[in-house]
Amino acid sequence: MKEALVIGGSNGIGLAIAMELQKKDILVHVVDKVKNDMLDDYNNILFCQANLLDSDFSFLAQFKDIDTLIITAGFGRISPFEGILEQEIQNSFQVNSIAVIKVLHFFFPKMKGKAPFHCAVMGSIAGLISSPLFATYGATKAAVCNAIESLNIELEMAGTENRILNVSPGSIKGTKFNGGDNDLSKTEALAQAILGKMEERQTLYIPEYEEVFRGVIERYRQDPHQFGLQSYQYKMESGRISSKPQLKIGYLSGTFDLFHIGHLNLLRRAKQHCDYLVVGVHKDASHKGKSTFISFDERCEIIKSIKYVDQVIPSEKEDCDVYLKGIVKYDYLFVGSDYKGTERFNRYEQIFADKGVKIIYFPYTQGTSSSQLREALSAIRGK
Repeated sequence: MKEALVIGGSNGIGLAIAMELQKKDILVHVVDKVKNDMLDDYNNILFCQANLLDSDFSFLAQFKDIDTLIITAGFGRISPFEGILEQEIQNSFQVNSIAVIKVLHFFFPKMKGKAPFHCAVMGSIAGLISSPLFATYGATKAAVCNAIESLNIELEMAGTENRILNVSPGSIKGTKFNGGDNDLSKTEALAQAILGKMEERQTLYIPEYEEVFRGVIERYRQDPHQFGLQSYQYKMESGRISSKPQLKIGYLSGTFDLFHIGHLNLLRRAKQHCDYLVVGVHKDASHKGKSTFISFDERCEIIKSIKYVDQVIPSEKEDCDVYLKGIVKYDYLFVGSDYKGTERFNRYEQIFADKGVKIIYFPYTQGTSSSQLREALSAIRGK
């Protein structure tokens, strides 16, 4: 192995694997939605920000020279099915299944070649057996497990020795998956085991198989219905039922008059940080002492059509009011960097200090601006 790509390498077992790879003097590319600052301590780890909820996977082209691919990104929560939001269902299939299969599809020609190519993908024991109260997550992982099993047959028939390792654990200690914290001391041994199985070109690795999961799988195969009932009861008694949706919601507001590339870049960057982006559109530009060229309804329709936007609402006078009035309980508030340090946003930071809301300031990029377009149109009107 000379150059590796770890998708989901900022946290949990992905982070532990990235740490083990860098010890081998391998160039490691980490792709994730948010960067873990500890990655900055290693010269042979490079970070690329990407949100797997985005349908654009062109970022993969920069990694065409890798010889090792590890995919650990994924999420899920234990909950009665009716407690899972529709957006969670869509997002979990996109991240856990569709994104994984798209990445495998991109690199599959390399896997079919004669040159060594190592690959490991995080499945789940929930994808191999029935898992009531974990149905959506189990379904997403079942798709991945089935795909890996089928693709390994295609690789074998292509005459290559390369294989995809399906890593299907039950639960992993030392990760944020079930609300914990990253703890490399608890994930290091598993990361080493995964890399070892991958280098041996094994196709399935179930951690703690002999100790726990051989019996679990045998009970499932003997009587799936009875197993399901027992699994349901076990989860109900485990204390792991979660009512909190696994969605990071972002919010930003703007007039979006004379829509241009700067607006598009802002929306794109915001969506990279969150799972669900809500945009508040100002009814007019009177707060800036200006008039708008495009009507409020038309501006809303334009923003709704942007693929990075999940919901459009009329903005409030204050961005904090959207949260405080319960209109949108967002996790991130996005705004231009020129607002940082202002009285208004200093006040916002105090308001949100105990509410778990993070304000993210985006620097403005050079290029077309609404002011330039407005001046040009005004000049034309003057003529």
